[in-house]
Amino acid sequence: MSSDSIKYLLSENRIPRDWYNLIADLPSPPPPVLHPGTHQPVGPDDLTPLFPMSLILQEVASERTIEIPNPVRDIYRQWRPTPLYRARRLEQALDTPAQIYYKYEGVSPAGSHKPNTAVAQAFYNKESGVKRITTETGAGQWGSSLAFAGALFDLEIEVFMVKVSFQQKPYRRALMESYGATCTASPSDKTMSGSKILEDNPDSTGSLGIAISEAVEMAAQREDTKYALGSVLNHVLMHQTVVGQEAIEQMEMAGAYPDVIVGCTGGGSNFAGIVFPFLG
Repeated sequence: MSSDSIKYLLSENRIPRDWYNLIADLPSPPPPVLHPGTHQPVGPDDLTPLFPMSLILQEVASERTIEIPNPVRDIYRQWRPTPLYRARRLEQALDTPAQIYYKYEGVSPAGSHKPNTAVAQAFYNKESGVKRITTETGAGQWGSSLAFAGALFDLEIEVFMVKVSFQQKPYRRALMESYGATCTASPSDKTMSGSKILEDNPDSTGSLGIAISEAVEMAAQREDTKYALGSVLNHVLMHQTVVGQEAIEQMEMAGAYPDVIVGCTGGGSNFAGIVFPFLG
């Protein structure tokens, strides 16, 4: 590559073929998730009302890599590999000797990193015979991503969007609906949990916790419906490792290797996606 390059681009055939599972490289496995009712370790049977078995098995997997199914990888080609940029003008503005690079996930159809797992989760749900997926969303990025993925696999998508965001971000709601999803302001009267909140506080602006409660409640009521989460869980973080795997190759193209990796962290999927492969 030129010594003054700004963009570092990989060809489609360099899209990763496997997701990386950091758990396999930890000195000891993380403590098990405890059931909120029994306070005992959660087992597969506890998760089956919400997730297909294929994703449950990924959640507890100890293998270092899990092959990306061809249909998922084929869809990834719509926007992956994503570009790595060197922020040369920022370096100049800061008058720093540091080299600053950033991986740009905004080229995806939903505008973020979240389709990396949304497409995978939709694929596994469709494969298991699921007809409908429920989820929550705050600002709308995750809801938009799952709506996009649901359209690809002919799945009904029901999104509970935190009411204050539902009111403030009509275009994000419109994007979800354009993909065919149903977008409902949360709390709502569609669920018992939402109805109870509205009974106690009719003017509630909602929260992500309330939206999650509504989505989980609705998923548990029907056998043809499952729930999808956009962050936090092991399998979600694993799906995002395509980001870091590409970044490793792109840094090699740039003839550099990071001393420090920085990422914003909410539930952890963005940070895990870029960082985990560098730790493996």
